[in-house]
Parts: sequence; structure tokens; C-alpha cells
Amino acid sequence: MPDVADFIRKLQRRRIEGSHATARQTAELLRSVVSQTRMPYTNQAAALLDSVRAVGEQLIAANPVELAVGNIVRRVLHIIREEDLSSSAVSFEGLMISEKSDDEEDVDQKGGPVLSAAAVAAAARSTLRPRSLQTLLEDGPTPAVPSKSSSAGDSEGKSKSDKSTMGKRLKHSVIEAINLLIEEIDDCYEDISEQAVEHIHQNEVILTLGRSKTVKEFLYAAKQKNRSFRVFVAEGAPRYQGHVLAKELIQKGLETTVITDSAIFAMISRVNMVIVGAHAIMANGGVIAPVGMNMLALAAQRHAVPFVVVAGSHKLCPLYPHNPEVLLNELKSPSELIDFGEFSDCMDFGAHGGAPLMHVVNPTFDYVPPNLISLFITDTGGHNAAHMYKLIADYYSADDLVIKRKSTSSN
Repeated sequence: MPDVADFIRKLQRRRIEGSHATARQTAELLRSVVSQTRMPYTNQAAALLDSVRAVGEQLIAANPVELAVGNIVRRVLHIIREEDLSSSAVSFEGLMISEKSDDEEDVDQKGGPVLSAAAVAAAARSTLRPRSLQTLLEDGPTPAVPSKSSSAGDSEGKSKSDKSTMGKRLKHSVIEAINLLIEEIDDCYEDISEQAVEHIHQNEVILTLGRSKTVKEFLYAAKQKNRSFRVFVAEGAPRYQGHVLAKELIQKGLETTVITDSAIFAMISRVNMVIVGAHAIMANGGVIAPVGMNMLALAAQRHAVPFVVVAGSHKLCPLYPHNPEVLLNELKSPSELIDFGEFSDCMDFGAHGGAPLMHVVNPTFDYVPPNLISLFITDTGGHNAAHMYKLIADYYSADDLVIKRKSTSSN
């Protein structure tokens, strides 16, 4: 099996920077898991689902805040279900064609009984659905298949060979689909940037906060299309990632102004559009983004400035903010805010019953509700916040919202 433990250590120690790199490496790891999963003669899709689910549960637990991990695990599970359904449909289509030719041969040569269309349909239903009392009553008795001249051993061997071939074909299809998913992740910056010229116009003023590579590439693309505009960058305290973004924009020839986070409300009236990135896009159209983003969204709404979120489809999360599986925030070190030496007397644990007088809270993320967001721009185009649930439903299965291995209880 691939080195799952090494990847888990990287997630736990926050060694992988950014949702894009995390999503890509997760997809590559799950591709290896699928490739090395041993396929049984029956329930090949269930075997792949169990393998991916077992690994996915460990990956999500290693870093619950990085929602991109869970997104990719659920995408791969959905891929397996879709490929299995497609493979089953193709198999039944071939079965009906083969049965038709066999029927004609039997009628011409032997005149023996043949399987009817109803029998073929019953077999299809029984394969696609789990066996239950209702399906047994619906399908009726299983029709007797005419015996051939070949021996039972040859028939059993042929059946095993066919099932093994189907398992290999399913695994190959799933791996090809995961490869397409990895290509989609790689191409998301380019696909989003191609839409920049449709949204950024001449002599506009754009405001952003923090440092987002998606936003940076989006602004680069507009500049390359000879759009002349200015960019206000809020510094994004206390990590000041906006300083880094401002330097990168200036190197590309963009006119850039750095402002403090507290000056956002004072400057927002001069802005034509707010363009920001996101950590995750939730099923209700809300956004988990760097801290300070909710303040920016409220200021934009107050002054009727469009608030646009750009993000790749790997950041689309099928969960809601209130779901217990969602860990919305993470507290960073207080050292980013204060100097321990200067405030040591305020944090004396030996006085006041062992509790300090000063507490420092340094959250990483903010939550922006969907009513504050004007537009989402993803690699599939522009979307309204109210319609995000439809887009998310195309990528995930309802059976995979909670990633948990099936418990095998012994009686």
C-alpha cells in the first residue's frame, strides 16, 4: 500500500501549504490506494469504496480544518459509484444483445426455452439493488437457465474470469477518472483566470484581503488583457499576507495600494469590486475564509459593492457549517499578536490562583454567510450563492457525506 502514514504526518504537522496542494496530493494518494486494492470476484465496487473510506477517515482526522481533504475523498467515492453504475449499465446492455442472439440460435437449432425480457430486467434489478424482501417479491422466482453441453467446472471458471475482467475494467475506469480529477485541480487557476476579462473593466478599483493565489492569477490575467485598474490590498493582520501579495502584484506591473484592515470601511466607498479567495465553500453558499473576511463582506454590503469569491471546484464542500463534522476554525499562536517578554507580567500564571489576567485569541478563519456574497467564480463559470447546492450535488453522493468505515460486529 502507499505510504499513508507519511502523508498523515504531513497533514498533522501542517507541512502541506494551501488547499490546492493538499487536494492534489490527496487525489494522488487515493489513486494509489485504488490501484493497489485487491479486487474480489464479487462486489468489486464495495471493495474499492471500503479501501478509500478507510484511508479517507484517517486523512480527515489528521487535519479536520483542511476541508479539501474530505472533499477529495468524497469526490473519489462518488467517482467509484458512478463508474460502477456505468459499468453495470454497459454489462446489462451487452447481456441483452447477447441474449437476443442466443435466443435466435436456440429457437433455430434446439427449440428450447429462452430467457424473456422480464427475466433479464429482473436480473438487472437484483444486481443494481441490494437483496431484500421487497425485491424478492418484485422479481419473482428466478428463471431456470437452459443447461449447455459444457461442464459445470468450465462454466464456473468462465464466470470467475468474466468477473475478474470486470473488476480490472472498473479499477481502470476509476483510475482514469481520478486522473481527470487531478488535471481539473491543476487547471483550476487557468480556467478561473480566463474569466477575469469578463468581470474586471477599465479604470476600476479592486479590493482584496490577505494572499490568495487564485486572486493573484485572476488579477494577472486581467492585466495581460490590457485592463488598466488599481488594487487595494488589506494587509491581513496578524500574519500580514497582504504585504506579500502586494509585492507580487507590483512585480507584475499592477498599481497597488496597501491598507490596514481597520481602514477597510473608510476605503470601501472608492472600490468598484471586492475579489477574494476562500478556504472552503459550504453547501449553503457560505464561505470559510481568512479572518477579517466577514468584516470586509459587511462593509461591501453596506456600500453596495459586489463581493466576489474565486475558488476552484476542489474547495466545494457538501457539508453545512452546522454539521458536527465541520471544524470551522483553528487558533494560532498568541506570539503572532503579542511579545511574551513585554507582556510577561500580564501573563503570570503564579498569581491570581494560577490563571492569567490577559487572554489572547488568534483565530485563523472567518465565516461569511451566503447573503453577503454576490457571485462565485469557479473553474466551471460564475454561480449565484443560492445555486451552489446544485453545483455541489453534481460532485458528491449523499451516501458519502459522513466518512466512516463500516463496523464489522461479530455475534
